[in-house]
Amino acid sequence: MGRGPCQHWGVSRAFVKEEQPETPPTAPPRAPLPEGVPNYVTARGLELLREEAEMLARERSRAEASAEGDLRKSALSLLAQRKSALDARLASAILVVPRSPSDEVRFATVVVVRGADASERTYRIVGVDEADPDQGRIAFVSPVARALLGRRAGDVTTVRTPRGDETLLVICVT
Repeated sequence: MGRGPCQHWGVSRAFVKEEQPETPPTAPPRAPLPEGVPNYVTARGLELLREEAEMLARERSRAEASAEGDLRKSALSLLAQRKSALDARLASAILVVPRSPSDEVRFATVVVVRGADASERTYRIVGVDEADPDQGRIAFVSPVARALLGRRAGDVTTVRTPRGDETLLVICVT
């Protein structure tokens, strides 16, 4: 019996596992802080960093207790990388307590803006580690925050976005 064009006697290369050198896992980088820019944090942001440090300590204890061999080394290496980056952020953190009341957009204030499409958005200006744009918390180094800092209710500012320039009217500051 002969082989047809679709019959193979060998094993497909797709099913052969080739040994690949294993690269150790690396910790995802923290949000970037531009060179020379102070690491301002809100009280909430500082607390989140401290909670993260406690969580890493618990993870390290679990990894030391449960993992073995190369898995243990990998897990501990990854945790050490994360701890090192976190320790640097904590060491450089500068707590900023907002002045109250403020009628000017500053670090840790909340600002409501209206875009050209009449949509309103609320932002809180925070540190880079606390930023979460989906929750309205934007880093003080972000383009939107830089365009808003120093503005007051009634001011108009323009921010450059990937979609082009956007005009924002400051509605209120708290």
